[in-house]
Amino acid sequence: MAKPSKFAHIVYRTRRFEEMTSWYERVFEAKVQYKNPALAFLTYDEEHHRFAFGNLDVLDPAGKGSAGKSDAGVDHVAYTYASLRDLIETYTRLKKLGITPYWPIRHGPTLSLYYKDPDGNRIEFQVDCFATAEEANAYMRGEAFSSNPIGVNFDPDELVEQFNKGVPEDQLLARPEGPPAPIPREHGLAPNGRLLPDAYASAPGASSGAAKPGRYADGRFGALSRSRPTGVL
Repeated sequence: MAKPSKFAHIVYRTRRFEEMTSWYERVFEAKVQYKNPALAFLTYDEEHHRFAFGNLDVLDPAGKGSAGKSDAGVDHVAYTYASLRDLIETYTRLKKLGITPYWPIRHGPTLSLYYKDPDGNRIEFQVDCFATAEEANAYMRGEAFSSNPIGVNFDPDELVEQFNKGVPEDQLLARPEGPPAPIPREHGLAPNGRLLPDAYASAPGASSGAAKPGRYADGRFGALSRSRPTGVL
């Protein structure tokens, strides 16, 4: 049975975005791999990220995804598999048990499957898409990730079929061009009018709270504010 090869990272959702990222930078002497007003990715070693932070004031300003509960805290934890074969074997085994991912996505640095345990805790199973840490780190600092820090969805059954037919792994791991995937309802963030964080990438004056032009999950464009996204149904 395929097992994870390592614990990869933890992601927090917070309403103290700058304070949290600064604290982890100082405590772990971590460096920022990528940051926009909605998301930040930090690492303290060769891994492309060990911590990530989602800014709830941007992603879920009205708290619609929290169902009345405290919404700050752990978003998910992630485990890395040594190979695409191991990840596919795990997906196939779990599917036979009736356990299926709610979010299969090619993030870019990783190809990932998100699951929920019986208590609703979110777990990411992933495989690295680059052969070396240097390549993954370069990708996270590059234009492709900046323009889409979320990723592109995929069909896991189609992935399994292509893998079994012998399609080269580098082709299966590569993230195709496409707009950022909407954050699914099961991820617990703003089930109505989900915001695509890439709209904030490198936005001038992002820390000031001024409205910025950006894109929503349904493809509409409009003014986005850190305090409240306008034009969201």
